Amino acid sequence: MAVPVTAHAQIPVLCSESALVAAVNAANAAGGETLALAPFCTYSLTTAHGSASDGPVGLPPITTSITMAGLGTVIARDPSAPAFRVLEVQGDANVPGTNGQLTLAAITIRGGNAPPPYPGGGITDRGGAVTLVSSSVTGNSAVAGGGIYVDNGAVSLTASSVTGNSATSAGGGIYRNSGVVNLLVSDVSRNAPNNCAPAGSIPGCAD
Repeated sequence: MAVPVTAHAQIPVLCSESALVAAVNAANAAGGETLALAPFCTYSLTTAHGSASDGPVGLPPITTSITMAGLGTVIARDPSAPAFRVLEVQGDANVPGTNGQLTLAAITIRGGNAPPPYPGGGITDRGGAVTLVSSSVTGNSAVAGGGIYVDNGAVSLTASSVTGNSATSAGGGIYRNSGVVNLLVSDVSRNAPNNCAPAGSIPGCAD
């Protein structure tokens, strides 16, 4: 007899910073969840709610399989907040005992600012997996990987964009230190000083 598979219901998340932080903490503790973020809400992060060896993080680091589904939804660092990146995904290759897998659907990540010397202003993938679908990463900054920084991880973008981000050294859009980045019908452009780094490391990205 086949064993029935228990489907995870979507967990609705009210439009507030505290509600989103609590939902991520609960999802990590539960071993993964799908979070239904409020449509057309801007979750404004006024302080860092997580920390890592590579600097402060706006939301608690993702250590399990979490999907965040939105509709015109924004997760942003408040312009008056201290410097921190918005999201970090941690996997066993970099952080033993973690298995971070983050999927963002119809969500914008904006305004992250990783303090020097740390990379990854919008999203840092440290040995985990990041999937963006119909999502955008914009207006973030860091030393490298202003939008997205990848180290030992896997990043996949489908019908998504990484635009208007900046780095003081290289990879204003995406910096691939190691790992894999796949772009499918996605726009990585108008980042400074370049879109992707090192040059030629990300297929389909014009440096």
